[in-house]
Amino acid sequence: MSEIPKVKHLDRKLKQSEVDFMKLIEEQNIQRVLKLKKTRKNNILTAVALGVSVLGIYGYSMYAVKQEKFLDDFEEPAKEELTQKQL
Repeated sequence: MSEIPKVKHLDRKLKQSEVDFMKLIEEQNIQRVLKLKKTRKNNILTAVALGVSVLGIYGYSMYAVKQEKFLDDFEEPAKEELTQKQL
């Protein structure tokens, strides 16, 4: 396991311009993070909406196929031929 390098401590005081620059960079970083959070939230909402749509279409398709009765009896034409031949 490697050791974490120690940070060299500055013995001098920071200039006001350096402090102002650090505050500016910090504010820009906060704005960037907020923008990324908003984008992530929108992406998650889009993914959920698409997922629900896909599952809804799939569920409706299964429901609609279960209601179809014309494919249930494959031998029906043969039965009709037999009954007509017997007549």
